[in-house]
Amino acid sequence: MISAYLDKTQTTLDPALVKSKITILTEHLSTQHAQPVWSYKIPELGEGGSCSLFGHLQEAPFLLNDYIDDSEENDASLSKLQAIVEFVHNQTGVDWFGIYQARPIEEEQQLLKLAYQGAPSRPLFPINEQFAGTSNNIQTVMSARSRIINDIPAYIAQGGEYYTCDPKVQSEVCLPLLDENFECVGIIDAEAFSKDFFTADNLSVLVAACMKITHYLPH
Repeated sequence: MISAYLDKTQTTLDPALVKSKITILTEHLSTQHAQPVWSYKIPELGEGGSCSLFGHLQEAPFLLNDYIDDSEENDASLSKLQAIVEFVHNQTGVDWFGIYQARPIEEEQQLLKLAYQGAPSRPLFPINEQFAGTSNNIQTVMSARSRIINDIPAYIAQGGEYYTCDPKVQSEVCLPLLDENFECVGIIDAEAFSKDFFTADNLSVLVAACMKITHYLPH
């Protein structure tokens, strides 16, 4: 299963290293409980809603229960997802980490942010070709392939298009979430304020998270 995920997403890692991280994560989930986050602050969007205005927050919080049922089962799922977020943060020291699920919202497929740790960020990303032009999130969910950028300034200088939310971010990884049929059902997004942050060890933690997250996505 690990090797199949790595092959499908074109992620170069040692499966044994990922397996060791899954073991640690499984133990963490069996002993740790995290408070689910049903609402969170989000940035104002720029003209046309295409980008976030970093540092400017909307007055009203974003409410997840406007998009998913506030049921006991989903509450438990969000708790597990938040526990995975905390695990990733503790294991890697990453500056920002979020989990997104692809869901039909407002008559189109969008990525919905379910759990995260770090600065406020936009909650929804439309899954379409327009957004794919500048968003690693959307490129990842549409291609089901990993996106690993360990030097964002160099990537942009070489002509790479990039959606800037937090200007301090120097490295970013987006990985697909694959269901049992290897269909992409969401992504994770990890950001660091230093270059070359995503070593094999840190990437293996992220892949381990992906392998577990799909068991806890809300209905």
